[in-house]
Amino acid sequence: MTDWQTAFAEIKRGSDEILIEEELIERLKTGKPLKIKAGFDPTAPDLHLGHTVLINKLRTFQQLGHEVIFLIGDFTGLIGDPTGKNVTRKPLTEEQVLENAKTYQEQVFKILDPAKTTIRFNSEWMNEIGAAGMIKLAASQTVARMLERDDFKKRYANGQPIAIHEFLYPLVQGWDSVALESDVELGGTDQRFNLLMGRELQKSQGQKQQTVLMMPLLEGLDGVQKMSKSLNNYIGITDSPSEMFGKIMSISDDLMWRYYDLLSFKPIEAIAELKEKVAQGTNPRDIKIELAQELIARFHSQADAEAALQDFIQRFQKNAIPDDMPEINVELPEEGIAIGNLLKSAELVASTSDAMRMIKQGAVKIDGEKITDTRLLLTQAGQAVYQVGKRKFARVTLS
Repeated sequence: MTDWQTAFAEIKRGSDEILIEEELIERLKTGKPLKIKAGFDPTAPDLHLGHTVLINKLRTFQQLGHEVIFLIGDFTGLIGDPTGKNVTRKPLTEEQVLENAKTYQEQVFKILDPAKTTIRFNSEWMNEIGAAGMIKLAASQTVARMLERDDFKKRYANGQPIAIHEFLYPLVQGWDSVALESDVELGGTDQRFNLLMGRELQKSQGQKQQTVLMMPLLEGLDGVQKMSKSLNNYIGITDSPSEMFGKIMSISDDLMWRYYDLLSFKPIEAIAELKEKVAQGTNPRDIKIELAQELIARFHSQADAEAALQDFIQRFQKNAIPDDMPEINVELPEEGIAIGNLLKSAELVASTSDAMRMIKQGAVKIDGEKITDTRLLLTQAGQAVYQVGKRKFARVTLS
């Protein structure tokens, strides 16, 4: 392949959609560095692995010699992104946004090269645009156009309120692309409307329209819902090495490949080789360990990754947990599930009273760790090995 073809293959890897592919190819053929933009609203102090899907793709562009702009939405954070929300999102205070933005800058450089990354804040231009400028920007689109957006359309149809300031969010995100004169903007598939707004506004200002590259949303530990702190199914990049290791090992074997595709820096060919190993009989657990070590080394250190592995070996393999055991799915109620009810649902005990008795005897373990709390309430989705006595095991997925 020629240089641009190799670059395009790396850029497209793991992506959901590129609008418009031909435009991106033409830009790549010029050999000129492109301005690559991705925006992040600092609505929480810590990033999780779901956020890093976009940051990883920024890294790809960076390694290909393009100009990467990590845009912190300190202005849009004050509005609150309505994407995927069926209620008006509570805006953050300026103090909260600025505090969260500080931690974002620290965390992002665990992936990106700080010497090759430009960090911008969209308050730079939005604070200057003024009230008259905002009215002019709002006049560029109609209410009907805004109601084409899926979440707005659903809320309007269901009679759920839409605050007027929420209509401003996609306009401001689109104007960011004008201000930066971006060639490519990255975003999740749920950001389609906002990303295309950037193209519209650039065209209205006589600029060449940006290419939109949409990445899939990473599923959380439950393998169903997108990774989210509010759903408690996330792996935080500031989680401790042992916590990160345990969470990664709890994902299903199928979800593991999704994580490899979107989170690993291994070449595509290397991942294909791992899949072939599993097909030929290698235990998927061993491949999952490789993924856990790669991610822990990235966000902590190689020494931390090795220590987490040794801790895993001591806690799990010495307990001789068998590879083959019943695989059971248990629905996780919103309020959580009591340990006794879970053990009964998994058919590891005959009754909840039997479960209480076994816990008191120290005969119940979760992922090799003995539990003593008979009132333990499980609230986090995910997968774990539950053991009662020496011979009863079940791999239970709470979802």
